Amino acid sequence: MRGLILLSLLVLTAGQALAQSALPPAPYADRQIDDPALERKARTLMETIRCLTCQSQSIADSGASMAGDMRSEIRERIMKGEQPDHIRQWLIARYGDWVSYEPTAAPILWPLWAAPVLLLGLGLLLLRGRIRRRR
Repeated sequence: MRGLILLSLLVLTAGQALAQSALPPAPYADRQIDDPALERKARTLMETIRCLTCQSQSIADSGASMAGDMRSEIRERIMKGEQPDHIRQWLIARYGDWVSYEPTAAPILWPLWAAPVLLLGLGLLLLRGRIRRRR
């Protein structure tokens, strides 16, 4: 019985062991554009896009394969003549606002932006009340 269980586990894991673990890297993942001005545009945009795998790095600094695919996509679109703002909007539409390091001012986020100001005001009011009581 143990031999049958071991054999079935071996058969189940053999397919995964023989499977291709990664696709070849994207063509422009680590290769720069020949035109320095276009590469500068692409690099500037890449530094403002968050890596979906690493989450703490931009795609310009990340070594993740997903970041390489995104770098390649940005470089290819820049070479086709698309503007960085248009590419950023496409990435945001595809992956959500979170992919961009630049904060948005969507109405749903207004409480998040207002909370520090309100808490600071509340703290100042409490401090003022304590100072008045001590006098």
